[in-house]
Amino acid sequence: MNLTETTQPLLLTASVALWRVWLAVGGSNPDYMAGHSLGEFSALVCSGVLAFDDAVDLVRHRGAFMQSAVPVGVGAMAAIIGLADEKVEAVCASCSETQIVQAVNYNSPGQVVIAGHAEAVAQAIEGCKTAGAKRGLPLPVSAPFHTSLMQVAGEQLSVLIHGLDFSAPEIPIVHNVTANTESDPDKIKALMVEQIYSPVQWTRCTEFMVNQGVDYTVECGPGKVLSGLSRRIYKSLITANIELPDALLAAVTSR
Repeated sequence: MNLTETTQPLLLTASVALWRVWLAVGGSNPDYMAGHSLGEFSALVCSGVLAFDDAVDLVRHRGAFMQSAVPVGVGAMAAIIGLADEKVEAVCASCSETQIVQAVNYNSPGQVVIAGHAEAVAQAIEGCKTAGAKRGLPLPVSAPFHTSLMQVAGEQLSVLIHGLDFSAPEIPIVHNVTANTESDPDKIKALMVEQIYSPVQWTRCTEFMVNQGVDYTVECGPGKVLSGLSRRIYKSLITANIELPDALLAAVTSR
């Protein structure tokens, strides 16, 4: 289950199942959808862009492509806590003379994930600590996701994506790459390919939704990571996670 080509379809399935239960018990349609990295594919299914069966097969291959793009042990990722985005970017740039390390997940103010070659990531962790970061935590992942090292995986994914039917979203999706919505199915395909080797702009995605008047979010998936990030970005946001039955019913009846 820990192989990413297995984990990705399992997580997508769990998220879509929770969405379907949400609707079945009377939950309302949201004004927007968004997903963090893999979660964006769940949003595609739930908004009617991509058929569930196609999505499961697609993310299974996505996981395999991402894993094979960089040999196990060559790449790494780490969370940098308590350092401004621009300082993290500057440290990464200074550690990228012969190898690659990049800021790849802008999760919330003061929380940025970096990724790249393992040696460069280790060097960047120390550089970020010297620059004032509170912590630099290596992450237990098998590849440097969302870096330029995933370009080959993007090319492989592009072949599969462009062979599938995408529809215009029934509910607007705020995309990781642009932190904006897109209605053209062909442009959505391009964004989903670009996403695999581009940073996840989660802070900007949340800011976009709040600026459009969103004040309440429901997390459809295992755990409460996105709910926690949402509150870090905007303390005024009301958040709910519907992983457990009692929490699901409470979220439905509270709105």
